[in-house]
Amino acid sequence: MPVIKYPRVRDPLFYEWDRKAQKSGLRHTIYAVNGDQYTGEWLDNLKHGKGTQIWKSTGAIYSGDWKFGKRDGYGSYSILDPVTKEYRRVYTGWWENDRRGGRGMFFYPNGELYEGEWSNGLRSGWGKMHYKDGSTYEGQWLSDQHNGQGLLRLPNGNRYEGGWKDGKKHGPGKYFYPDKGQLLEGIWVADIPKCGVLVDFGRDNAPDPTQFPLPEVIAWKFWYLYSSSARVSSPGSISLLKRFPPWGVYSESFGQQRPRWPHRD
Repeated sequence: MPVIKYPRVRDPLFYEWDRKAQKSGLRHTIYAVNGDQYTGEWLDNLKHGKGTQIWKSTGAIYSGDWKFGKRDGYGSYSILDPVTKEYRRVYTGWWENDRRGGRGMFFYPNGELYEGEWSNGLRSGWGKMHYKDGSTYEGQWLSDQHNGQGLLRLPNGNRYEGGWKDGKKHGPGKYFYPDKGQLLEGIWVADIPKCGVLVDFGRDNAPDPTQFPLPEVIAWKFWYLYSSSARVSSPGSISLLKRFPPWGVYSESFGQQRPRWPHRD
């Protein structure tokens, strides 16, 4: 009895090729159409786990954690220096959803350095910035600007401790002048001191003190609107206590050489 054989039903070749192209687990280097290359772990055709990506157009390289095709976790990002042809580290730290997020260190091209917290690729949270001129800022940040409480140290030793808003001194704060041996304590608005008291602070040890010490400042006291009072604070010097709304009370002295601060705007 004759036997009839039917041809085996086979899937088209592109189905087989597609199955082989599916990427999961550790794979060798995979090249994209634009020339980018990735070596590392995959999950469901997405970069997931540990891996290294090199971008063809810029020569930049990222090595670290991936999550569903995006940089997420701990990793380091470097770029290729066009002059030295060596890799220069740009950022080392934590990533969230393909952006800098969490704690990390960022190295700027001009030599400046930021180490601290990030959110959505911007400096946000607590961090310390080392500027090129030698000054440093340590404190709170929001959207790449000083916001909250922070300490600014200048190269000459002067420093400001207090409030910040949108990158400017704002709110109660203290400005120390170790070179002059003075301390300014008051209220700032948009980097401008509006109200405060200037007193001697470590004047005996200051390298460049003022010619005359400041007279004793009258204790602050709330008076009636536009009230004023005068008294002799020291021989040849009269201190006048004034109140100008809305900045409060301050002391002005006459009869000695001293800066008259704050000025009423």
